[in-house]
Amino acid sequence: MNNQNDLCVLPETEKLTSDAKTLEKDFRRYLVHHLGRFLGCNPHYLYEALSLTVRDRIMTDWRNTWLQHRRPEQRRAYYLSLEFLIGRALGNHLLNMDLTDEIGDAMHNFCLSLEEIQSQEPDAGLGNGGLGRLAACFMDSCATLKLPVVGYGLRYEYGMFRQRIENGYQKEEPDHWLRDANPWELERAEYTQVVRFGGHTEHFTNRRGEPRTRWLDTEDVLAIPFDVPVSGYRNGVVNTLRLWKATATDEFNLDEFNAGSYPESVAAKNDAEHITMVLYPNDSSENGKELRLRQQYFLASASLQDIVRQWEVNHGEDYSNFAAQNVFQLNDTHPAIAVAELMRILIDDKHLPWDQAWKITTDTMAYTNHTLLPEALERWSVQLFERLLPRLLEIIYEINARFLKQVAIRWPGDSERRQRMSIIEESNGKSVRMAYLAIVGSFSVNGVA
Repeated sequence: MNNQNDLCVLPETEKLTSDAKTLEKDFRRYLVHHLGRFLGCNPHYLYEALSLTVRDRIMTDWRNTWLQHRRPEQRRAYYLSLEFLIGRALGNHLLNMDLTDEIGDAMHNFCLSLEEIQSQEPDAGLGNGGLGRLAACFMDSCATLKLPVVGYGLRYEYGMFRQRIENGYQKEEPDHWLRDANPWELERAEYTQVVRFGGHTEHFTNRRGEPRTRWLDTEDVLAIPFDVPVSGYRNGVVNTLRLWKATATDEFNLDEFNAGSYPESVAAKNDAEHITMVLYPNDSSENGKELRLRQQYFLASASLQDIVRQWEVNHGEDYSNFAAQNVFQLNDTHPAIAVAELMRILIDDKHLPWDQAWKITTDTMAYTNHTLLPEALERWSVQLFERLLPRLLEIIYEINARFLKQVAIRWPGDSERRQRMSIIEESNGKSVRMAYLAIVGSFSVNGVA
């Protein structure tokens, strides 16, 4: 939530007054002085002014919760999910903060209906069904139970779709839920991460004779975090859902633009922003599969880099106690690439030996499986992996080789079992079994129906 420089400020901030008269005054101030609108304007601006008024009351608890959770000895959990079906935030926050009556009275003084204002809020296009709703309920429950849990997801520009009925038939339309902005989010550009794709690897030995690997000539994408508050039920706790937006490292190619090649000048920007453009792109084509894998790695890499950054604020580069104070919950198979990405960060960036990095990884990763249907367990072709994430593929091969040695020791001579349990599937073209990677790399595996 806050900068490192905030260490020198007072540990807690005072709460704002929340009586009807004060809420009425703040609502008017936001509507007139901040948004430049007046009563009788488009109802969306009434919703935005009210949301900002309520958000002010959330900020104090949000900051105080952050101060409690950032203590060096505090064990924290991180929930990685490609979906968070959080629904509408205004009513949820009013209920959790016990502000419904006061806000209703304040709006009544303007001859406004709270219910009509609430109806202006679009459903956040961050989830599709049960998987995303489970993630949202999990985050709500953790806040209510005062558990130090941070959610990580993607800030999709478009949800699945909006529907309308025309002559008895369903018609789908783009769900541009962010068209009018989201008053509940805070951009945290100072914590932007760089996520790499493509390129090639180079193996070398450093001056101490230790093997090292560089990932070179990559296509980099910026991950910009936006924080959304998750309030607990009347307990003063506000946890954080951090959503990543993808953008290019450079806005456009000026040389291409000056040469008249306008589409080419913004090609890199468009390619980068496609990653968080749409929830669940159609993956029936190769381009769709590539975009889906980009989304999954983008989420895992940005989130893990961010968590490691936070760790080093308090602990420097001492990772001896990392596993005791951090746990990562993988919501279904989508974030399974986090197993290999954490290994890459610890080995390549932090220069830990393999055994220590693997011990940390397997002591911090936990995997929740949602279905045993083969089409949902996710397999990515080795060819696609090699082109898009060459360093991650090398790490997965090494994880698999070491795992199969353990299988061979336990079941000697059982080649069929080794083939069946391998993370790399050899039949019908090589592919990476992502659910297998999650199971091998986790200390806890559970299933939900």
